[in-house]
Amino acid sequence: MAGENKLDNVVYSYTTTNNPLEEENTVLRDTVTKLDQELRRLKVPALMVCEVVSSLKDKQAIIRIPNGNKFLCNVSADCDQLRSGDQVLVEQRNLNVVKKIKLTQKYNVEKFVIVSKPQESFEEIGGLSSAVRDIKEVVELPLKKPELFKKIGIKPPKGILLYGPPGTGKTLLARAVAKSTDSTFIHVAGSELVQKFIGEGAKLVKEVFQLAREKAPSIIFIDELDSLAARRMEMGTSGEREVNRTFMQLLNEIDGFKPLDNVKIIGATNRKDVLDSAIIRPGRLDRLIHIDLPNADGRHDILKIHAKDVKLAKGIELKEIADKMDNFSGAEIRAAVTEAGYFAIREDRTSITRDDLLGAITKVKAHEEEEDDMNIFG
Repeated sequence: MAGENKLDNVVYSYTTTNNPLEEENTVLRDTVTKLDQELRRLKVPALMVCEVVSSLKDKQAIIRIPNGNKFLCNVSADCDQLRSGDQVLVEQRNLNVVKKIKLTQKYNVEKFVIVSKPQESFEEIGGLSSAVRDIKEVVELPLKKPELFKKIGIKPPKGILLYGPPGTGKTLLARAVAKSTDSTFIHVAGSELVQKFIGEGAKLVKEVFQLAREKAPSIIFIDELDSLAARRMEMGTSGEREVNRTFMQLLNEIDGFKPLDNVKIIGATNRKDVLDSAIIRPGRLDRLIHIDLPNADGRHDILKIHAKDVKLAKGIELKEIADKMDNFSGAEIRAAVTEAGYFAIREDRTSITRDDLLGAITKVKAHEEEEDDMNIFG
């Protein structure tokens, strides 16, 4: 009995001593297995994303690869029913269709545009009463009361052009009318639509209008329109010819067979003088609205808007301050109020004084004069 007890103690002692080693071996085996699986996964050839042009019988389909070439390919038996326009994964060596996928981003153009529901309202715009009236007549009224135009028997304008110096409120006007009509606001810079590969720019323009129709009622706001719709020349570089192709696609979309209906176009530019006459002829962007620098009353209205949430010292006459902002745009008035706030912060004050505002006006003017000098000599 004593011998058996001694043997049991030895076995127990051996098992207890070797448990850490067994656990370590298990961990190592699991690690090696995971690394082997990861290595095998990384050795699998990459699959190419392609578009289905048409689906055929006997598990075959015509696909378009990214460079535009088309191929007749076999389709895996596990692949779901394919339709034209579907995105599929394809083996790069033999181009067999392996799997159908769903891309979260339907349009490539979504990388180049801003799609939003603006929060700005016409109450936040000062000094542009005539421009607000015009944009309401051309954009807001057809979207809110289309029956009026049907009764009279006329078609509302398809779009408008806002032109004038920078910082005068062109973008703000476009966002405000989108808010008032509860429309989707699609903001695209004209320069973003100009691509280096042939046909890419025209494709982006087409997708912008497809996206707008899908999210209608919507407003397409094309900023920097002069970069896309400048006056065409007979001779030019390959890049200029590509810009012309993109511009022609824009004209085709505005005049195309598909009606725009609840899609309105607003163009904006600082250089109306360089625009091609084709874009501003009647039937396209046929309502031209000049957004100029605000007058004295307009500057006063804009200053009141930007100063309403700012803590001002007592006794400040905003009319006097606005009179000293001669030739200021709306953006410059806002910059002056912000700069005055920085003057107060630097001196650890919680309110803006008259001297802060006057100093901010001087600083903004000096900055503008410096930029003008750089433009002249640069």
